[in-house]
Amino acid sequence: MTIQHVSFMARGGGSVDGELALPEGDQAVPALVLIQEWWGVNDHIRSLLERLAAEGFLVIAPDLYHGKSTRDPEEAGKLMTALDTLRAVKEIGGAVDFLRTHERSTGKVGVLGFCMGGALTFASACHIEGLGAAVPFYGVPPAEKVDYSRVTAPILAHFASRDGWAQPERAREIQQQLEGFGKTSMRLEVYEADHAFMNDTRPEVHHPEAAALAWSRTVEFFRQNLR
Repeated sequence: MTIQHVSFMARGGGSVDGELALPEGDQAVPALVLIQEWWGVNDHIRSLLERLAAEGFLVIAPDLYHGKSTRDPEEAGKLMTALDTLRAVKEIGGAVDFLRTHERSTGKVGVLGFCMGGALTFASACHIEGLGAAVPFYGVPPAEKVDYSRVTAPILAHFASRDGWAQPERAREIQQQLEGFGKTSMRLEVYEADHAFMNDTRPEVHHPEAAALAWSRTVEFFRQNLR
């Protein structure tokens, strides 16, 4: 497995940096865009890059904060609030374009993200055409930034029952909207856990059993939909 620093162009212009993880071997494989939590591209996101590459995916984590990351919740909140959602989606779209033409890619690309990245995964499913699959973890985008009538990718959404921010009820509302538009492809899984239950660097919220189940479901979902 190899991790490289790369740069690519956002849709609409502008250079974006990212970290690219290549799986072992030289064959073409499905590709994924991994979207950061509100902390930025940190060691936890890098560990997820490594895990996904170990599962056989080509994976990029675009740096949506452009060099910034933090461990402080107050600063993370400020960084997230300052982020332009639609600009971030254009940068994610650039990452999708980069992966589609990469020599190790089959051209099939999915998107997943956590917390803020989960919200941006929903937004990406609305704004980026041709995605093979989308897996948001406990994140809900602002209603004015999304149009669920445009979604074509199948979605697997992971939410936590004790999450006061990305509440499961809001995920069910999105599911109902998609169904209302004739989109019956959103699968919702709710876990008896807290927000950020996948983050193993935060023992106060990490839920190993829920995390393992959500991970296995995610890997299987991408393998099925990015063939």
